[in-house]
Amino acid sequence: MSSEATMLERCQSKCELCAAQAPLTAFAVPPHSHVTVDYAIMVCDKCLGEIEDPQDINHWRCLNDSMWSQVPAVQVTAWRQLTRLNSETWAQDALDMMYMEEDQMNWAMTGMSADDKPFDCNGVELKKGDDVTVIKDLPVKGTNQVIKQGTVIRGISIGNDPKLVSGKANGGQSMYVIAEFTRKK
Repeated sequence: MSSEATMLERCQSKCELCAAQAPLTAFAVPPHSHVTVDYAIMVCDKCLGEIEDPQDINHWRCLNDSMWSQVPAVQVTAWRQLTRLNSETWAQDALDMMYMEEDQMNWAMTGMSADDKPFDCNGVELKKGDDVTVIKDLPVKGTNQVIKQGTVIRGISIGNDPKLVSGKANGGQSMYVIAEFTRKK
């Protein structure tokens, strides 16, 4: 039996992300490039077209179901899509509930594109533990406070949203900041 035939049987001829009963295509989940049962999923044309550049955000609400799949490649793809969409409350809620084994999480993070990594204002990739300086005054969402230009955030962490970094500044106050508004020290 071919890999695609095995995968079609596995998914019961439904898209493994949105469950659509449409024509399906085998998609090798990056960084893998060959379609194998362990490293590929069957997706409909809609999902295939949206995987790299999500446009129809509401389409991805289907991930609330597929993120619980027992197929590691489906979990990895669901996590990546939810991470790309985590500015949406529902996507962040789903990420908060999602659990993956360490090797699956490493696979998910390894295959993310360069756009999914945090970079400072100079295009330098930020990594966990780096110290950064805020480059402009930033209002704190939901308050009338401002993080002042020049504030140093020490020992940053990188969370689920690759555009945000978090760390402590001003005597231990923890904060989240958009990475592009910082400069690595």
